[in-house]
Amino acid sequence: MLTKKQLELLDFINKRMQRDGVPPSFDEMKDALNLRSKSGIHRLITALEERGFIRRLAHRARAIEVVKLPDALDKSPGFTPRVIEGSRGEKPRHAVPVETGNAIDLPLMGRIAAGVPIEAISHAEHDVSVPGSMISSSGHHYALEVRGDSMIDAGINDGDIVVIRETSTADNGDIVVALVEGHEATLKRFRRKGSAIALEAANPAYETRVFRDDQVKVQGRLVGLIRTY
Repeated sequence: MLTKKQLELLDFINKRMQRDGVPPSFDEMKDALNLRSKSGIHRLITALEERGFIRRLAHRARAIEVVKLPDALDKSPGFTPRVIEGSRGEKPRHAVPVETGNAIDLPLMGRIAAGVPIEAISHAEHDVSVPGSMISSSGHHYALEVRGDSMIDAGINDGDIVVIRETSTADNGDIVVALVEGHEATLKRFRRKGSAIALEAANPAYETRVFRDDQVKVQGRLVGLIRTY
């Protein structure tokens, strides 16, 4: 699920590239979406990139590639989606089959990646079985489906299910679900630096995002991961 603004921006970029062969400038994007500053466009671009809809090409000005379009957008006859395929990875040596791990049902609250709106993880879609060993005796737990490759170097792949324990605090280095500026939920590594909080991706293709501490609220901490092979 994309937010209205994310969908509008993706549609605008795609139509301009189909018409002109080059993406619009950030100023043009800002004006098209009636935003006051380009910082909002930067956030939307990051969200679309980490969810796999666009790709920014390094060392080239205004280089944005549309990788795929959601069903909500009409796909023009000239557009051929190019989906980036990624390996599911080797099965870890100590992986535990869910069916033999005293499975417990948790609510699957939707999908998460940098830029996913909190509304997308507000309501349970259905339950998912997870090994009981992942669940601590205290605290509420839920599951999320990962979208994007921003945490791939931490062993978290697109399509994985992450198990989250609700908490409002985190230690440096924890992988957390963070609510950014009250409207954007993201799965990232948490670092506090004085009065600032850095949300680090585990992929060198993505930049660390730094916010004031009052702009970030920890929603939960990663305690387990489920992968289908």
